[in-house]
Amino acid sequence: MRTAHARFVVWMLALTAAFYAFPAFSRYTWAAIGLSSAVAVLAGVRMHRPSRRLPWWLLAGVLVSFTAGDTTYNILTDVLHQADPFPSVADGFYLAVYPMLAAALLIFIRARSDSGNRAALLDALVPTAGLGLLSWVFLVAPYVGNTDLSLLEKLTSVAYPLGDVLALAMLLRLLIAPGRNLAITILGAGVSGLLITDVLYGLRQLAGTWAVGGPTDAGWVFFYTALGVCALHPSMTQLTLARQPSRLVAHTGGRRIALMSVAALIAPVLLAVEDLRDGVHDALVIAVACASMFLLVIARVLDLLQTQREAGARERVLREAGARLVAAASEREAAVALRLAVADLIKGGEPYRLTFAFDDFAGDTPPGHLAGLSEVATLPENIAVQLAGHAFALHATVLGSGRTADGPGRAMHAYLAAAPGLLQSLRQPFEALMAQGAMAIGRISLTEEVSRRSSADYFRTLVQSASDVILIVDDEEQIRYASPSAEHVFGRPQLVGTPLSGLFAGTDQAELRDLLASGRQDSVDLRAVRADGGLLQVECGCRDLRADPTVNGFVLTMRDVTERRKLEGDLTHQAFYDGLTGLANRELFQDRLEHAAARAADDGSTIGVLFLDLDDFKEVNDTLGHAVGDQLLIAVGERLSRTVGSMDTVARTGGDEFAVLVGFANDEFDVDRVAARIVAELSVPVEVGDGSGGTHVVSAKASIGVATSVEAEGSTELRRQADLAMYLAKGDGKNTWQRYRTELHAAVEERLELRASINDAVADGQFVLRYQPIVELGSEEVVGLEALVRWQHPTRGLLGPDRFIDLAEENGSIVALGNAVLRDALRTFVGFRESAGDRPLRYVSVNVSARQFRTPGFVGQVRDALDDSGARPEWLLLEVTESLLLRDAENVWADLSELRDLGVRIAIDDFGTGYSSLSYLRHMPVDILKIDKSFIDEIGNSDEQYALVEAIVGLAKILKLAVVAEGIEHRDHRDLLFRMGCPYGQGYHFSRPEPPDRVTALLAPGALVS
Repeated sequence: MRTAHARFVVWMLALTAAFYAFPAFSRYTWAAIGLSSAVAVLAGVRMHRPSRRLPWWLLAGVLVSFTAGDTTYNILTDVLHQADPFPSVADGFYLAVYPMLAAALLIFIRARSDSGNRAALLDALVPTAGLGLLSWVFLVAPYVGNTDLSLLEKLTSVAYPLGDVLALAMLLRLLIAPGRNLAITILGAGVSGLLITDVLYGLRQLAGTWAVGGPTDAGWVFFYTALGVCALHPSMTQLTLARQPSRLVAHTGGRRIALMSVAALIAPVLLAVEDLRDGVHDALVIAVACASMFLLVIARVLDLLQTQREAGARERVLREAGARLVAAASEREAAVALRLAVADLIKGGEPYRLTFAFDDFAGDTPPGHLAGLSEVATLPENIAVQLAGHAFALHATVLGSGRTADGPGRAMHAYLAAAPGLLQSLRQPFEALMAQGAMAIGRISLTEEVSRRSSADYFRTLVQSASDVILIVDDEEQIRYASPSAEHVFGRPQLVGTPLSGLFAGTDQAELRDLLASGRQDSVDLRAVRADGGLLQVECGCRDLRADPTVNGFVLTMRDVTERRKLEGDLTHQAFYDGLTGLANRELFQDRLEHAAARAADDGSTIGVLFLDLDDFKEVNDTLGHAVGDQLLIAVGERLSRTVGSMDTVARTGGDEFAVLVGFANDEFDVDRVAARIVAELSVPVEVGDGSGGTHVVSAKASIGVATSVEAEGSTELRRQADLAMYLAKGDGKNTWQRYRTELHAAVEERLELRASINDAVADGQFVLRYQPIVELGSEEVVGLEALVRWQHPTRGLLGPDRFIDLAEENGSIVALGNAVLRDALRTFVGFRESAGDRPLRYVSVNVSARQFRTPGFVGQVRDALDDSGARPEWLLLEVTESLLLRDAENVWADLSELRDLGVRIAIDDFGTGYSSLSYLRHMPVDILKIDKSFIDEIGNSDEQYALVEAIVGLAKILKLAVVAEGIEHRDHRDLLFRMGCPYGQGYHFSRPEPPDRVTALLAPGALVS
């Protein structure tokens, strides 16, 4: 049901397309369009069951009659070959549309608005008269004056525009009625489309340019569709709902006044146009139209004047009621004043009933006094009985006698029952009257409450039940009176006769004496001492009533605020300090930076701002878990606090980001030295626990951006420059610091530009592959190729991976880039295999980032790439990092095992540089270890390095893993690795990464022997 109107729209669009696409079948598709709309209206009536079905049946009749006219006309012209049959039976069907449409709209009007709504009727007649004049001049008059037409032809021709005027009048009356919903909007749009299309049809008929199948037909299609959608939409039931009194009054808004103004100008404008052209031909008609609109406007003005007079009379009644309420001395007198005011508001003997009722309310604030219209049947039973004979009543809540001495507050309710139209007109004055009554009764209640509170009994009850401590102290500071709550607060059963100073800590005695000497009423915080020695924080106020004979002393009021002050302190700490590290947070850092920047601007001193971002912190979180990451953040915070000066501020600004404010530097080089000390301090690895009894040694290295007040003005510029410098330090290899310089801007902009253009570069195919041979060290034959990606930038040339891989990781494009590299490498390797012939070219090696591997469906992507390229799974070697194997181990290892079952081999890239444990190695689903270049560089110069590499090779043999040494740049490296049993290697000694067209030459036997 909810999508019936949507399906209907699709059906009508299909029929309309068929109508224009197949002109030969237009009479059939046109009939289908009209009948489909009629069926939709009947279906909507059946589905939604509106309270009145007659107007919808009439609308269905409109559609059937319109369709019958079109079909009859088509038969007369296309089948019986009559040339322009007019008038004909088809015109009878067409003209029957207008009375049925007007009747349906009239029923909607009667259902939605009051029959006596004279203002809405007048507002609708003014534009109808104006538009009717236009219809006469341009559509009716040409037919009346046409001597070639017979009387029947003239009457038929004139009937069409007159029918449009009738439908227009009904439509305007419906739209001007107060209250709108979607069904009215759709219906109004559809009828408006019909009227506009009829006008265009008439004008084209007069011009002799009308033809079936033109754009004008789309207007009638819109009319058909709108009526069908209106009937199928659930809001159609609201068009015939029973009248609601709250919707009876329509207000004259700016749009309505503008519409009437434009309509009133139609006649003089037409007169001027005809006079300027070839003389006035329609003077009588224009005069009659002008007179009609003038009389309508005068009637509307008289209606407004009457409304203004009634409003003035009601305002006078409200003023008189206000005077009576001011003079009322009790709630009973106020109720009498309200009854008299209501009687004055209702004149002319209209029947009404006014009643008041009281009830209790919870809380300190009674309900509001806004008047609401309710059905009598929904009111409480006792009220409904009193208002019997009326359907609706206005209900307002008036402030009652306030809170009673031993119970809840009371509120008075006023109910006014009368005719619905009268209630609607009285709603605002009744609401204003009840507001005045609320003020009067509130004043009366307040006066009674003040009088009651002045009694000694009430005061004693108040003091005895108060939780605050009340003390009366004499001139000698001896306690003469203590309220019962003092024993609970101070833990002392008897305070009368003891010195006041004995209740407070020695450090607060001076402030206590100052409070007594000044006698000020504003509260101060003092520390009080309980009988058990515990300290309390009390809020203490003092009033000097020694001149009052009933008191003759100082009155001290005290409240225990210990917990509140503790909570306030905790909230303040949470608001300005980081919950994990205890350092200042971003807000506190910003506040101190602004003060320091203002001071530096005033006295010319130097301050510095350092922004720190931990290098590879995400890898720690991913490999060792968030518990270890949190311990690392705490350790870094402690190191920073030890490294900087006591006058400087260290803050954690979010995630793995920290900031340091050097508030008192001699010059910018002092700030540089602080940055250098921090880099050195954080370069030392940190040993942290994982919360499960284990410990890990992790890196705390950071990249630091430095800015000083020498180059920047204001806190905003300092933060911006420090952030840019840190961003550049990240790109310069990390574990370093950079001070902002103007020339850094270009480097940062380049990095940002590259990052922003990576996604487009992947889509445009700007990334290309270079292939580096993997060599069997014994025979120096090429057994494999590693695919290495490069960026062929359109303006910056060929860029190495150090320029864009980190950026691709940051913005997430590494996934798309990695998938493109995998597919390209496999397609190219298939060609290499074919050209290699019998030479032992076994596989192509492709690097996979951790983010790409964890992408859902990665195994399926590998399988698709193999299928698309025609490569066999054993030809593919995927290189992953150690960190991937240690995070989400179960899921990752399951995917690795699935890849190996498929035939794909797995290698650990840069082995030895991550956080892996060697005990994991025998369980890892891998085939090859690739020793990082950093281990190979020094094997000829360092015995320790040689032994370490030899140990890795030996371990791999034990675990039956192949080993590939990376970064072999010299013959000595190759020889040493071969002697220690390393089977494979790659590096510049054999070949640099080469483009595909140069790889074939490297595959020839002996091509790499050196």
